[in-house]
Amino acid sequence: MKKFLVLGILFILPIVVYLFFASAVDNFSKLPILEESIGNLDDFESLTGEQITLKDKITILGFFGENAYNKKGNAFNLNQKIYKKNYEFRDFQFVMILPYGSEDAAKELLTKLDDMVDVSGWKFLFGTPESIQRFFKGLKTPYKLDKQLATNYVFIIDKQANLRGREENLDKKEQKIYGYDTSSVADLNNVMVDDVKVILAEYRLALKKYKADRKEK
Repeated sequence: MKKFLVLGILFILPIVVYLFFASAVDNFSKLPILEESIGNLDDFESLTGEQITLKDKITILGFFGENAYNKKGNAFNLNQKIYKKNYEFRDFQFVMILPYGSEDAAKELLTKLDDMVDVSGWKFLFGTPESIQRFFKGLKTPYKLDKQLATNYVFIIDKQANLRGREENLDKKEQKIYGYDTSSVADLNNVMVDDVKVILAEYRLALKKYKADRKEK
């Protein structure tokens, strides 16, 4: 009996543990969709002239306004807490939208960020005030842009251009989270770091499943 008990523990316990964690991944790995298909970036031009798209990218979307260099504190927070930890993920990008005329300020900020890490994943786009307001309203969040067309909040956009965040949970007294305050290191550390991990894990798992299905075929 002891032999069978030991063998049962050796063979059955790992399976039980695996099933437990597998079910946990299924239940908790997906960040809720708060708004579907927020739009595209066709109305904006990039610093480099390359065509930037939300399609097939996991995007951290921000609005730095008329003077991007005034947002250097926010950008450094994002760079340290989010970008540096995840920039090697192939389909991960930061897209910051600004009005025309802000190109020099954006270049200056990009140069400062480049001292810390490879910033090829940071994309600065420029458009008219009207196109920026129109695109921002497509997010359908409770936030507003200030007079400089800026906000401290950034947003997680998935590969289908859906806005991701957190649903309201009355039991845990949690409010719905549309965006993440880049002026608050605590907000980035306590909320956004986890949410970015979740959405990247979601796509890693999807990629592994796709590769496994291809091998089976």
